[in-house]
Amino acid sequence: MDAVSYKTVNVNQATAQKKWILVDAENQVVGRLASQVAVILLGKHKTDYTPHADSGDNVVIINAEKVRFTGNKLNDKVYLRHTNHPGGQRSATPKEWMAKKPAEILTWAIHGMLPKGRMGRKLNTNVFIYAGTEHKHEAQQPVKIDLKTIKG
Repeated sequence: MDAVSYKTVNVNQATAQKKWILVDAENQVVGRLASQVAVILLGKHKTDYTPHADSGDNVVIINAEKVRFTGNKLNDKVYLRHTNHPGGQRSATPKEWMAKKPAEILTWAIHGMLPKGRMGRKLNTNVFIYAGTEHKHEAQQPVKIDLKTIKG
């Protein structure tokens, strides 16, 4: 028997071919959009996916204020946080966040779908969310994609 004619290739930071992707969030459901973006950030849509390496793409999301919720989640869902002071639990609905900081809704949704720990915190730095159509990543020439084409 001869030796195996192929080698398993593991991607590392030096060999990862990261692209810049532009996603329009207009009329997208929050959870579905977040799960598809998480797949892109992890790199699961690529053939050279490596679980322990940051091999995913960088994602720019525009029109975050135009996302939608299904059912009555806009009023019924509650986001909880704590100030780390006694009695410091705060709550807010998506309707309140849409008025003040619409990009935070997608930030929380995507963060919840990424791995917990060092890897997830690193992947969180690869997503950039903007409320309007303007973004500051024109120099990277992000490619606009339709999320229906991504399989993960």
